[in-house]
Amino acid sequence: MTDHAALLRRRLGTDEAVPDAVTLTAGLLQAEFIEGGLRTIRYDGIEMLRAVAYVVRDKDWGTYAPVLQDCTVTQDAGGFRVSYQARCTDPETGQSLDYAATIAGTPDGRLTFDVSAVPETDFLTTRCGFAVLHPLSGVVGGRATVEHVDGSVEDAVFPEQIAPWQPFRDIRAITHDPAPGLEARCLLQGDVFEMEDQRAWSDASFKTYVRPLALLWPYELPADIANQQNVTLEIRDRRPAAIRAARARTAPIVVTVGEICGSMPRIGLVVHPDQAETVLRHPDLLAEIAPQLLLFHLDPLAGHDAVDLGRFARISGLSKKAPELCLEVALPGREDPVHEICLLADAAASSGLLLTSLMVSPAVDRQSTPPGSAWPDCPPLAEIYQAAREAFPGILLGGGMLSYFTELNRKPPPVAMLDFVSHCTCPIVHASDDLSVMQSLEALPYIVGSARAIIGTGRGYRIGPSTIGMRQNPYGSRVIPNPDGVRMTMTDRDPRQRGLFAAAWSVGYLAATEAGNLDSLVPGALTGSLGIADERPDGSIQRHPVFDVVRDFAREAGQPRRSCFADMPNLVAAVATVRADGMTELWLANLTAAAQSVRIAGVQDVNGLLLLDDDANCARFDDVVMDNDIILSPYSVVRLQGR
Repeated sequence: MTDHAALLRRRLGTDEAVPDAVTLTAGLLQAEFIEGGLRTIRYDGIEMLRAVAYVVRDKDWGTYAPVLQDCTVTQDAGGFRVSYQARCTDPETGQSLDYAATIAGTPDGRLTFDVSAVPETDFLTTRCGFAVLHPLSGVVGGRATVEHVDGSVEDAVFPEQIAPWQPFRDIRAITHDPAPGLEARCLLQGDVFEMEDQRAWSDASFKTYVRPLALLWPYELPADIANQQNVTLEIRDRRPAAIRAARARTAPIVVTVGEICGSMPRIGLVVHPDQAETVLRHPDLLAEIAPQLLLFHLDPLAGHDAVDLGRFARISGLSKKAPELCLEVALPGREDPVHEICLLADAAASSGLLLTSLMVSPAVDRQSTPPGSAWPDCPPLAEIYQAAREAFPGILLGGGMLSYFTELNRKPPPVAMLDFVSHCTCPIVHASDDLSVMQSLEALPYIVGSARAIIGTGRGYRIGPSTIGMRQNPYGSRVIPNPDGVRMTMTDRDPRQRGLFAAAWSVGYLAATEAGNLDSLVPGALTGSLGIADERPDGSIQRHPVFDVVRDFAREAGQPRRSCFADMPNLVAAVATVRADGMTELWLANLTAAAQSVRIAGVQDVNGLLLLDDDANCARFDDVVMDNDIILSPYSVVRLQGR
């Protein structure tokens, strides 16, 4: 393995090459051309659209990686033009689809993206067509003028709270104001489009996509029948000429540490039955983290039973500090729910598992019910929770979703019957590239704000397990296998879990959920594909960089938290706590693949305590005074202390 490959593995958990990006420029219009799509479409440095891509999905909503051929890129004073051929092939079914694409941009702020697709075979898909992403900055709460397919025009706004259903349907064009004096109109042709609020999945965008979800899916595209689609972006610039100049940023990023704003959440770890024996073999590893919460997962439909409850009971005896013991149960729904819950209570008691809390959710609710689809049969939630109260007296009762905020938002529980509400998140539902995963942190403040609107302030709010990898797929029949350890959507084995990337992302996650006043956060498992560590074939333990972050956050659980503001929060994340001795501890994380310079305000006499960076042998540095700006290497994390 080359040194460069080793560096990639340290940062990203994989030496899979980062896709090349070509910057396309036409006057003040710029876009990044990556793997056949457009990212970060800007005008005078201001983001107009987050992405435009032609997306082909399989029957389980997995996204095909198109193979591009004959790609040409030309740029001159008249603008830019890109053309290429692409093919999507399914190795399991043999189905394939070819498409030809052209992209053009002109200095007057006009961008076009045309695709003509022809299936070589009958092609089963859940989506085949354009997806256009609007960013959050300059969009949330702003006006949206929607031109519908029937010619009518709707004056609306992009919602502040996350919309459980599509905010706009039957779209032909949508216009918004990215900044004062700028107007962006996006015209979509070739099919019927609608928009979903992707913040629900922790994507940092509103997505306009082809084919309404109310129609049957998966659906079949017949062989040899062409499908033509087009996206056109038109930018109107009404600003005074004096301000039409992009300004490059050269100053350091300033992180300002402010006043007390609550407390650090308790940190938990999830234990799935397939990892229980591994946890039992490494009690010292669990003791090193010392989590405040152990979340035991039980899914009878997956074959979990009393034997697994017995293993959970043995694990609960490993902790010197008594954590909360919570059993999260996917209630099967095969029989009367009262009977199923009574059987569960008897099995838990027989196993010796002395629970502190119970999180119960119907198994059927783990699968998403998209807009326009019929809700599956499910016992009333009030009946389930009442039965749980009676069968498990004296412990905390939680509800919500074992899947994501998307499902919680569509089917809120009767919160008055609960002590806490919980859901998970996953950043690789729709995209798996490094930028999209880090950008998902931008959506978290909206998730916790919208969740608090459902839960209220008088009950506990718990998130997790929330990891980069997907533990269960609510949108298809399975999580996608990833034997090669590459970046891909909807897999439970994301390689970045092993790299610095996950450590930086986890700091960003805690920073972005500050306003949610979380009762607890479960950032993953102890070991396994969603783990902060893993067991090697010889039985030894490999701690991932995120292990240090989770351990230190668990140590600070319950401590007062100081507000942190980074003037470029998409580049650097910050979390600050106040220790018992009055000292402030500050975590900084570089969320990017480039070095970042950081200046701290609000904390003096800063010393370094922990550094996670490209040096795999570097873990701690003590009493290093930080007199100057701090340079953070890509995806690095530093823990500091000061007054």
